[in-house]
Amino acid sequence: MASTSSSLPSASAAPAVARLAAGAPEAETNGIANANADAEAYERANVHSVYEAIAPHFSATRYKPWPAVAQFLNTLPRGSVGLDVGCGNGKYLGVNPGVFMVGSDRSAALVALARDRLKEEGGVLPTGTGVKNAVRDETSDVTNTTATSGSRSSKEGITDVLVADGLSLPFRDGAADFAICIAVIHHMSTRARRQDAIRQLLKCVTAGEAGKAAGKVMVMVWALEQGSSRRGWDEGGEQDLLVPWVLKTPQQKQPRQPKQSRKQKKGAAAQHGQEGSDAVVVAHHANKSGEPPVPGPVPGPAQDQDQQEPAAPATDAGGGVSHTDPVFQRYYHLYRKGELEEDVLAAGGLVLESGYEKDNWWTVATNNGPTLSEEQ
Repeated sequence: MASTSSSLPSASAAPAVARLAAGAPEAETNGIANANADAEAYERANVHSVYEAIAPHFSATRYKPWPAVAQFLNTLPRGSVGLDVGCGNGKYLGVNPGVFMVGSDRSAALVALARDRLKEEGGVLPTGTGVKNAVRDETSDVTNTTATSGSRSSKEGITDVLVADGLSLPFRDGAADFAICIAVIHHMSTRARRQDAIRQLLKCVTAGEAGKAAGKVMVMVWALEQGSSRRGWDEGGEQDLLVPWVLKTPQQKQPRQPKQSRKQKKGAAAQHGQEGSDAVVVAHHANKSGEPPVPGPVPGPAQDQDQQEPAAPATDAGGGVSHTDPVFQRYYHLYRKGELEEDVLAAGGLVLESGYEKDNWWTVATNNGPTLSEEQ
């Protein structure tokens, strides 16, 4: 499905994000849970509920792995065990059939689509079978975390999917050989939460020990520097935005009307006078007022190689955005150059490599051992 530039501009989320950041010091007196309550509510309205609503439409536009991510996965040793946090529709789970993966996502709707995808690709194993049990912390009591109805068995690897919050992962510390988190962390509304999300990933992978390599974490986020793209975002621009997604609804074709002769048209115009043009004006204004409201307060990976913008906007007969199609606003923090590496270091990680790929920044990191435990 091709993507075209949306005629709807992005909106600023800076005021809302500033209010959330201003509330961060409350963590010292009221606890982290209270300090995060507003940010969690904001993300629930402007990220989580949106993806639940648009999941099938969104999934249909996400089918092609980013080359940098595919390269990372395909260079992993056979038999590696890893995680895809924010797996969406599961498009990365089968890239390297020689590794074992568990995919998780906050969106139950997207996890259901990932599960269907796995069933189509390789059959279903009984519940509880698979690599999930090798990395999942069965003793943890994690809200919004449920097992799926099955897993995929390829010729070598096994894949499971489950619902889980990226800030409260249900996996054992140091149990995974690798983890990927693609187009997810930029949906966190404060820097503290973005750094904590990276910290959670780093905790999941193995620490470097004698004779054993440290586990690797790959993170990819939207870049602020997109000067060559149609979106027009670039260095020095605003970093916190609401990006519109137009949910295209099927358009019903109107029955073809029989053609009128010139004489019939002239007679009808003389009979109705100005009534015809008044009807057009009324219909036009009714359509304008019928535009659905944007969900959530006015302030969210899934990108593909050939499309990172929301799906093509629905169009009416005149070629513009249809006023009957719902418009959803997704919160994004656009990362400036070097910011992702800063967040990895703040989370206790060690940057191994990083780069830029078509409007995205990415980094591969490993945990830095004692620093991570000190943060907890």
